[in-house]
Amino acid sequence: NVYWPPLRTILRTFPDVWTGERLRSDLVPSVLRLLAGYAAAAVVGVALGTVVGSYRRVRAVCEPVLEFLRAVPPPVLVPVIMLFAGIGDTMKIAVIASGCVWPILLNTVEGVRAVDSVMAETARSYGITGVARLRSVVLRAASPQIFAGLRQALSIGIILMVISEMFAASNGLGFTVVQFQRSFAIPDMWTGILVLGLLGFLLSVVFQLVERRMLGWYHGLRAVSRRSP
Repeated sequence: NVYWPPLRTILRTFPDVWTGERLRSDLVPSVLRLLAGYAAAAVVGVALGTVVGSYRRVRAVCEPVLEFLRAVPPPVLVPVIMLFAGIGDTMKIAVIASGCVWPILLNTVEGVRAVDSVMAETARSYGITGVARLRSVVLRAASPQIFAGLRQALSIGIILMVISEMFAASNGLGFTVVQFQRSFAIPDMWTGILVLGLLGFLLSVVFQLVERRMLGWYHGLRAVSRRSP
């Protein structure tokens, strides 16, 4: 089947297609765009989520708007973003950020809302206020929920990275896969899809390592609670 070549054909084609030059010209720009959009979404999502989750009145006003905006599929916004940001890297980063921000924002809101009231009162009684309270109490208690949002956003970011590069680009993984498809280089196209799968797997492994490092206290607490009768 010309559209479903055997795996051995794809693997045989892989080293011929993905040379060092192609990795530099297509893989590296895609990863940089993904990281830039993901980082922007993380900063905005955690900051806004902390504000919305900390104040009941702000939450009452913002939650309906956030739920409405979250329901808009991010790929639909690509033409709109192109009108304002053009077709350069700024557009692609904005598309990635526009989709990644929602799971981070909403999970941060839920995490901040769920901060234990006894712990918050104890911190207040010890004079822990302001930035120290935010860093040591609120964000620390909400960090498991925040990382859950970051994990969801990572997979969304990879999808939007590919979509944004398919619309208007001169390099990148999405652009390359579409070019292979249009030229009927089907085995080459499948090698690009294989690269995307490998990229997603590697990013997931890196994220799990970071999460395990940052949330060591949380996983240790859960392990102790499971062992206790």
